[in-house]
Amino acid sequence: MKGGSGGGGIAPAKRRWRGLAIAVLFLVVLSMLVPLGFLLGLHNGFHSPGHIALQRPSPSGDRSRHIDNLVRKLGPTLPKDILRGYVNEAKNETSSRNATPKFQQQKGIPIPPQVVMQPVTNKNTSNVNVKARTKAGADESGGLCELKYGSYCIWRVENREAMQDSMVKKLKDQLFVARAYFPSVAKMPTQNKLSGELKQNIQEFERVLSESTTDVDLPREIQKKSQRMEAVIAKAKSVTLDCNNVDKKLRQIFDLTEDEASFHMKQSAFLYQLAVQTMPKSLHCLYMRLTVEYFRDHSFDKELSEKYSDPSLQHYVIFSNNVIASSVVINSTVMHAKDTTIQVFHVLTDEQNYYAMKLWFLRNTFKEAVVQVLNIEDLNPDYYDKATLSHLTLPVEFRVSFRSNDNAPAIHNHVSIFSHSHYLLPKIFKNLEKVVVLDDDVVVQKDLSPLWSLNMAGKVIGALQICSVRMGQLRSYLGEHSFRKDSCSWMSGVNVVDLARWRDLHISETYWKLVKKVSMKEGSPLLASLLTFQDQIYALDSSWVVSGLGHDYGLDIEGIKKAGVLHYNGNMKPWLELGIPKYKAYWKKFLNHDDQYLSECNVNR
Repeated sequence: MKGGSGGGGIAPAKRRWRGLAIAVLFLVVLSMLVPLGFLLGLHNGFHSPGHIALQRPSPSGDRSRHIDNLVRKLGPTLPKDILRGYVNEAKNETSSRNATPKFQQQKGIPIPPQVVMQPVTNKNTSNVNVKARTKAGADESGGLCELKYGSYCIWRVENREAMQDSMVKKLKDQLFVARAYFPSVAKMPTQNKLSGELKQNIQEFERVLSESTTDVDLPREIQKKSQRMEAVIAKAKSVTLDCNNVDKKLRQIFDLTEDEASFHMKQSAFLYQLAVQTMPKSLHCLYMRLTVEYFRDHSFDKELSEKYSDPSLQHYVIFSNNVIASSVVINSTVMHAKDTTIQVFHVLTDEQNYYAMKLWFLRNTFKEAVVQVLNIEDLNPDYYDKATLSHLTLPVEFRVSFRSNDNAPAIHNHVSIFSHSHYLLPKIFKNLEKVVVLDDDVVVQKDLSPLWSLNMAGKVIGALQICSVRMGQLRSYLGEHSFRKDSCSWMSGVNVVDLARWRDLHISETYWKLVKKVSMKEGSPLLASLLTFQDQIYALDSSWVVSGLGHDYGLDIEGIKKAGVLHYNGNMKPWLELGIPKYKAYWKKFLNHDDQYLSECNVNR
C-alpha cells in the first residue's frame, strides 16, 4: 500500500515542477521583452487604464504650451486651415528664404481661406503702413506674424530696443559651431594642429562667456578673439570629414533656437494682449474712488429730464465703459462747439461702471451742455428683443485681410461697426428723430453742427465709407444673401443716425434676422451690419475723420491736424501705456489734469 501510494505521487510532482519551469522561463523572456519595448518606444501604447503616462517635458516646452493656450484665448482667431497652411509654408522656407510663398501665386481677389476676417478684442488691428519703409511688422514668411498676432507685430518693431548682448550672442553661436566640428576633427590624426586650435579657442570662449552676460562685460580684445575663432571654423569647414556629428549638432542648435524664438514670440504677444485688455491700475483706482464717493453723497444728484428728450436739440450718444475716454469725447466736442446750450450727451454704460460715470459727470461741467448717464442693463425689458443681450457691447472692429494680385503683399483693412447695443437706439430714444453716435476713442477737433444740417437723401446713416473692402470681396462669406458687389463697407466712430428712417425701414428687426442666419460664420456681426445697411449709407466727406491712430504709426501729421475728428481705432489706445506716443498729445489735452481724483490716482501723468 505504501509503495503503491508512493509510486502514484511521482507523476503529479513532475508535472508541477514542469509547470513552474515553464512559468519561470516565461517570466525571463518577458523581463527581456519589456526593456526592449521601452527602448523601441513601444511603451506609449501600453498605458494602464487606471493611470496616465507621465512625461517630463522641458520647462521651456511646458511654458510654451501654457503661453500658447493663453494666446489662443486672447489673440486673434484664425481658421485652422489657414494657420496650418501658413505654418507649413514657414517651415518650407528654411530651404529657400527668397522663394515666393505658395499663397502669393494665386491670381485675382482671393476667397477663403485667403480672405481672413478677424474679430478683434479691444479693436485689435494690424499695420496699414503709408510710409515708404518696409512692412516691419511682417516676418520673412510674408506676414505670418501679422496674421497670427495682429498689431503686436507692428508695436514690437516700432518699440524695439537696441540689443545689449548682440556680441555675446554671436560668440555663443561661434562656440556652438566650433563644438560641432571639434569631435570630428579630433578623430583625424592628420589634423592635430587644427584640433588643438579649435580646443584652445573653445576653452577661451567658455572662459569669456562664463564671466560676461552683456557686451559691456566683454574684454576689449574680444573682436580679435572672434575673428580668430571665425578663421578656425573656416578651416574646419574646409576639411573633409564625417558630417553626421556636425549635422546633428547644427540641427540641434537650429531646433533650440527655433523653439526659443517661438516661445518668446508667444510670450510677448500674450503680454501685449494682456496689457491691452487689462484695466490700468490708475483707472481702476479712479473707478473705485468715484463709486465709493457716489454712495457717500447724493446731494448733487440732479436730473435735467426736460432736455434729455427734446428733439429740437443736438443729441450725441456714446457707448462706453471708460470714464476718462467718454469725458474726453464730450470735452473735445464742447470745446469746439459754437453753441453748447443745445448740446445733450447720452452716455450708455454698464452696471459695473454706472455709478463712477454718474458721479464724474455730475461733478464736472462742460460749459452749457448737459450729460445723461444711462445704465443699459437697467432699461425697460421691453427694449430687448429675444435675440439681443441685455448687457453693454461696444463697437466691434475687424481686420479683413486678402490679396489683390500676384506677388502683392497682404492688404489689411480695419473696419469697425456697430455692436448689438447700437440696434437698441430707436427704442431707447423713442422721442428723438436724429442722433450723432460717437465712439469713446475719438477726439473732436471741429464744430460738429454741420452734421445736423446734412441732407442724407433718405439714407439711414451718415458714415465714413471704406471702399477698400467691398461686398463682392466677401461673397463667399455672404452666401446666398443678395448684395451689390461694389457696395463699400463703412466705419463707426462718427455716425449721423436718422432714427425716424431707421424705424420706418425696421432696421433693427432686419439686423437680428441676419445675425441668426450668419451666426456660425466668421465675422458674423460685420456681415450682418453690412447687409443690414446696404444702400442705406450716406458717405461723409473723408476730411471729417482720420482713423487708425490706435494702430498706424505712419499717418500724415498735417492730415491729423486738419481732420474734424481723430479716431483711435486699434489696440494702442491713448489712455494706455502702449498708446502711440506722437498721437497721445491730441487726446491728453482734453483731460482735466487738475482734477483731484485724476491726480490722486495718477491717471495719464
